[in-house]
Amino acid sequence: MPFLPARLLLLLAILPLAGAPARAEEPARPRIGLVLGGGGARGAAHIGVLEVLERLRVPVDCVAGTSMGALVAGAWAAGLSPAQMRSELAAVDWNDMFQDNPDYTDLDVRNKRLLQRFLPGSETGLKGLEAVGPPGVVSGQKIKLFFNHLVRADTGEPLIERLPLPLSIVATDIGTGERVVYRDGSLTLAMRASMSVPGLMAPLDYRSRKLVDGGLVDNLPVREVRERCGAQVVIAVNVGSAPLAPEQVNGLLSITAQVIALLTEQNVSATLATLGAGDILIKPDLGAIGAADFERHAEAAERGRAAAEAQAAALARLALAPEPYAAWRRQVAVGERAPPRIDEIRIAGLQRADPAVVSRHLEQRLGAPLDTQALTRDLLRAYGDGHFERVDYSILDEHDRRVLRVLPVEKPWGPDYLRLGLRLESTLSQGSTYRLRAGYQKTWLNALGGELLVSGEIGSSTGLAADFHQPLDAAQRTFVEAQAEYRRERLDYFFLDQRVAEYRSGRSRLEVAAGLTLPQLGQLRLGWRETRINNRLDTGVDIFALMPERSIGGWLLSLDADRLDRLYAPRRGWALQASWFESPRRDYSRASFEVRGAMPWQNYVVGSRVAWVGAARGELPLSDAGRLGGFLNLTGFANGQLIGDDVAYAHVRAERIIGRLPLGLRGDMRLGVALETGRVGLPYARQRRDGWLQSLAVYIGGETPLGPVFLGLGQGSGKSTNAYLFIGTP
Repeated sequence: MPFLPARLLLLLAILPLAGAPARAEEPARPRIGLVLGGGGARGAAHIGVLEVLERLRVPVDCVAGTSMGALVAGAWAAGLSPAQMRSELAAVDWNDMFQDNPDYTDLDVRNKRLLQRFLPGSETGLKGLEAVGPPGVVSGQKIKLFFNHLVRADTGEPLIERLPLPLSIVATDIGTGERVVYRDGSLTLAMRASMSVPGLMAPLDYRSRKLVDGGLVDNLPVREVRERCGAQVVIAVNVGSAPLAPEQVNGLLSITAQVIALLTEQNVSATLATLGAGDILIKPDLGAIGAADFERHAEAAERGRAAAEAQAAALARLALAPEPYAAWRRQVAVGERAPPRIDEIRIAGLQRADPAVVSRHLEQRLGAPLDTQALTRDLLRAYGDGHFERVDYSILDEHDRRVLRVLPVEKPWGPDYLRLGLRLESTLSQGSTYRLRAGYQKTWLNALGGELLVSGEIGSSTGLAADFHQPLDAAQRTFVEAQAEYRRERLDYFFLDQRVAEYRSGRSRLEVAAGLTLPQLGQLRLGWRETRINNRLDTGVDIFALMPERSIGGWLLSLDADRLDRLYAPRRGWALQASWFESPRRDYSRASFEVRGAMPWQNYVVGSRVAWVGAARGELPLSDAGRLGGFLNLTGFANGQLIGDDVAYAHVRAERIIGRLPLGLRGDMRLGVALETGRVGLPYARQRRDGWLQSLAVYIGGETPLGPVFLGLGQGSGKSTNAYLFIGTP
């Protein structure tokens, strides 16, 4: 047989195949985009939706989120399962989350005393003659560190562009009003930007933009998933709340919330109009769960799950068989990474402060794995010093070395501040008094962190004071301090339980001291104090004519240790103040101590206070004597009614917590009762009763943004009765 040409052989070979039917292929699934909208605490409903998507085996090709939706979307894309999200949200103290400062136990004692004298929220920066306030009620310090923990930034900052699942996060440029979408860059910073509710949380400066909540311009970013992954089917979860009724808009906070709600509702309505017949809208019935009700996260998640189950039939059409779904899960999975060993710690970005001010708080050991929990605590302590708007961190890989890069951002409204204080007090026995206080604080006068605080007070007490504090080392462990003060106030003196004299007492004080800061404990000081007393009788008997006052000078040794968890109404911890004053000219020594403690028990707080003042040598002068009387200082007696040497006092109290302050405010309201006892061993004015005196106090109040607020009634030995109302700083 003759050989056939090669082309003919090839044609004969493929002819049978041309007539064979083609193999059936599975139809390609549509590309699916998931959209998680903003809504504050209501956004926890997204977790329940994700649980249903996992149960039904619905894959997702890209996800976009705004505000709380950005938090859930970012955590999910970074590898956190819905079950893990539930666990993490349950472990968070949300009321504490929206308070930037660490527990008061971790604050420097000098900062504690500053916060006690002035209203914590009154800090205002001074730039020349211009007053500049903080950009938000909170700076988001704890929130950002929580984001770091949530997405495991301790193993290296997750970058959006490197996540297996395409992710978009929406924010708003507050300067231009532009919609800003992050498809790359730091995941935690994008999440933080998208959750910056204007007025509540400070805007985030990132990539030359000042960013706030993305809900202002695109609260349900459907357009983004269509553009990002060409989504043919959109699953949109809308958790936004309707605007308030007109009668509910009756205050500054409600007006702010209403403006945000109106802007959000407008852009959501426009977005919903773009959804097609094949898209799926899930709108959980969240009822009365508000944007700030983070403690109801579990309920919100359940309502989200129920809403998604109601759409199960539509979602099931998008489901995959077990094997293809497992392949998709492997494709978008994020691998677990162990905490890195830290080879170097680097403090970056400081202009005024010395890096040692931050590094003194860091306990991370070089060569050891990163201790994320300890690092979070240490960064909060650094933030609590009051110099920084925020303190963050990142992990860098440099030539096979792991660098812990700490990123403190100095307050742009500093370093000079104006602070305000207020105290209103009314008692049954002595009438009403008030004090208005203002302070000008100038920080970082030099490289070691010298500070000057000048303050003035008017009202029932008037005065001026100046305090210069100079650290002697970069870590600010040792210091010298100079203080000068002049104060004029009313002093009452009692005889047989009757007020017999009222003085206008002027007191000038000059003090220089050297001290040692005891980390996380307090201060130890040694110095010289000069005091001059000038008293003018207003009414009554001139007691000072019988006990003349002269200038008093002497050595002062003092210890101020404070481990209480609140400034005014602690729930746990202890504090100790002790001092020794030695006056060579007046030939006496004055010793004093005070111990306070508190501990929680169920919904109660049990507390106590023990104090003593007396002369270790000689006899105390009238101006330096111990005093009893006043709220929780023998409440049934007038302020300062009992005066003398060798003065002892103790009380035990029980307080029931009857309410907590709204989100972002630290403190609670309590109903309390106190059993008190006290004694004046050497009284300087005769009283109807000697020896140990008793008093019973009943009160209601607690810690508020204006300081402590209390209304109390006390009855002491001999049916001595007094009532108290006070508001503000001591």
